[in-house]
Amino acid sequence: MKKILAILSALLLTGCTAPRQVIRIWVAENTLDFTQRQAEIFMAEHPEYAAFTVVVEPVGEGDAANNMLTDVDSGADLYVFAQDQLARLASAGALVEVEASREERIRREHDPSAVEAASLGGVLYALPMTADNGYFLYYDKSVVSDPTRLEAILEDCRQAGKRFYMEINNGWYQPAFFFGAGAALRYDTDAEGRMIGMDCTYASSAGLRALRALIDLAAHPAFVNGSSASNATNMGALVSGVWDQAAVQSLLGENYAATALPTVAGWQLGGFSGCKLLGVKPQTDARKLAACDALAAWLTSGEVQLARYREPAIQWGPSHTLAQAETGDNLALSALRQQAAHATVQGQYPNEYWNLASALGDDILARRYVGATDEELMRVLVSFQTTAGSYVDAPSIGR
Repeated sequence: MKKILAILSALLLTGCTAPRQVIRIWVAENTLDFTQRQAEIFMAEHPEYAAFTVVVEPVGEGDAANNMLTDVDSGADLYVFAQDQLARLASAGALVEVEASREERIRREHDPSAVEAASLGGVLYALPMTADNGYFLYYDKSVVSDPTRLEAILEDCRQAGKRFYMEINNGWYQPAFFFGAGAALRYDTDAEGRMIGMDCTYASSAGLRALRALIDLAAHPAFVNGSSASNATNMGALVSGVWDQAAVQSLLGENYAATALPTVAGWQLGGFSGCKLLGVKPQTDARKLAACDALAAWLTSGEVQLARYREPAIQWGPSHTLAQAETGDNLALSALRQQAAHATVQGQYPNEYWNLASALGDDILARRYVGATDEELMRVLVSFQTTAGSYVDAPSIGR
């Protein structure tokens, strides 16, 4: 008996306690230290979750989604991902619905486009973390005198011997023309993430306007196909996003400027908008799920989003509207918000769509359609639309 008591006393003196459960979080490497600090703040303020230890690991958004889809059980408890992976993750059982008690507040306090991007069939599956994944126009204000019209931008660049960059063989940037001209391409998903239909009007007068504008752009001597500031040379203007802000500022210096996309032939270029989301994996332990839900709410709160934006190595654009109000001096985010009025929230698109859009852009860049008649171009658009519809079981093509 004395021996047992001695062992127990020794264990107490050495601090031996029941092992804590681990909550694993996957975030991009440049946000690792920041997230760890915020998790520590949360745990210090919530002693009710003292049975848990938070471990933050460097797994970026793309890898996080792929890893979760490969093996949900081995995946993190909380993870950041891009909104275009939502349907696949929900269908794979890698996301738990947002707790009902938090849903109303999220819908009230966050950018509506981010809330829409986090939802499937009206069900909120993730927490908005950013609203900064879109594109707009960067330009050299010593070169471009009128950034509101594409024709004027191209002419200014031509006369100055500068280049206008846009990646038109990319399914992310290409819809700027089709959506702006009035065409649509959207896939419908149910609450489980299955694609159940499609609405596409590319084979229309609007689609024809967009295709002709793309053909004309590709033929312009100032045009270069590309979207990376780091790879741009002699740049007069560039269509890209906030991720290129530092590189563009470095290239343009005091001539750095940014604004919404221009018009072409009198109509406004549109395009996609998107965001980063924070997902919570389903849990069998109700106490752990409660801790994960609360921690996720903290990491996506307005306070933390603003702190994340102000972190020099991160500067993600907030989805929380109060935090957004504090970023008004950021030219890139201001331009993004201007463009948001003309953008379409990127929903769920099948992998095949991106290849289809790239192939169309490649044909335009190869000048395959220069001199084509309206009838010939309409056949191209009908083929595109029919192929896009073949990626779902029961598409609703055209109107």
